[in-house]
Amino acid sequence: MANILKGKKIVLGITGSIAAYKACYIIRGLIKRGAEVQVVITPAGKEFITPITLSALTSKPVISEFFAQRDGTWNSHVDLGLWADAMLIAPATASTIGKMANGVADNMLITTYLSAKAPVFVAPAMDLDMYAHPSTQKNLDTLRSYGNHIIEPATGELASHLVGKGRMEEPENIIRHLEMYFAAKEGDLVGKTVMITAGPTYEKIDPVRFIGNYSSGKMGLALADECTARGAKVILITGPVQQGTYFPMHQYHAVESAQEMFEAASAAFVHADAAILTAAVADYTPEQVADEKIKREKTGEMSLNLKPTRDIAAFLGNLKNDTEHQRRLLVGFALETHNEQMNAEDKLNRKNLDFIVLNSLNDKGAGFRCDTNKISIIDRSGKKDYPLNRPPGKDGLPLEVQSRSGCRHRRPSGERFK
Repeated sequence: MANILKGKKIVLGITGSIAAYKACYIIRGLIKRGAEVQVVITPAGKEFITPITLSALTSKPVISEFFAQRDGTWNSHVDLGLWADAMLIAPATASTIGKMANGVADNMLITTYLSAKAPVFVAPAMDLDMYAHPSTQKNLDTLRSYGNHIIEPATGELASHLVGKGRMEEPENIIRHLEMYFAAKEGDLVGKTVMITAGPTYEKIDPVRFIGNYSSGKMGLALADECTARGAKVILITGPVQQGTYFPMHQYHAVESAQEMFEAASAAFVHADAAILTAAVADYTPEQVADEKIKREKTGEMSLNLKPTRDIAAFLGNLKNDTEHQRRLLVGFALETHNEQMNAEDKLNRKNLDFIVLNSLNDKGAGFRCDTNKISIIDRSGKKDYPLNRPPGKDGLPLEVQSRSGCRHRRPSGERFK
């Protein structure tokens, strides 16, 4: 997946909350994604977590006071504010939120906030009644009006052992907010809308049985995350799948049958700049669906009469013959067992696709339910092969499909503030 936070400079503000321990996980997650983190902590924050722990994680001295020593050296909140690509305050107590909203610059963290030119993200953490108090809500509204990004707290058990809204959002979700912000600002697909189909379809025989296939949807879900990470608005249409995406989608449609996927895809295609059809859509569906469970004892031997389903790729490819839709990019997928290239090229031409991605069930580590893949991308000018375990590159689709939503994966690991 595109590494959105690589090289980003993040100022992490920590305040006096029991949730301060979660800052360690935030630091670790940011550094693993290649970000550079500088911690600024309030005096109260140091009561909950020690600077030496934070310094060990960031490989930087922790900044807390204006004056570092008694020799005249001092920490410049102005330089720090200009250095940052983003400022994240997590956890943010009611006290700090009130000071930020009203410009009470009585510590290093607030002066850095007031000097910051970068986007500011605030993750509140406090008891439910403090969070719900009108003064806290007014201060949060004030911060929003200044252009700050408020990461809403979660609902759950709090330090008081009460249950309600006020616990700081989980570190992974906080980091995701930063990733989504930079993806929407800097991604190479900003301004583009991509429709992606994923997973299998189920064609009902009776209320409990269906015709399906082994597709897990991993390829489509990983592509949806990749496109989102690069700034695209993704319209994701999935059949029955067991996992989700790392990022929230612009639109998400869950369907079951081939007909439902056809209707959703044909409606979404007209709003897309590109469509990637990874779904393993059933080619046939029963002519009749039983209203009740079919009983073997009563039915004995039986035959199913099948009829073809609507061909989504062919329908969308035909739409591309119209001037209105010619600019839309259409990418199909072909999973073959024999005569792989010949069958894929035939599908490319017959369905008027711009590209087709070929993989074979004969290749170990490729096909259904795999965390890896081996593919060939074919267009009308030729074919490009991508071997198994090739890392993602700028010039092609991600080939080692190892999404953050349940598959095995490795992330890259992550200078002092200047």
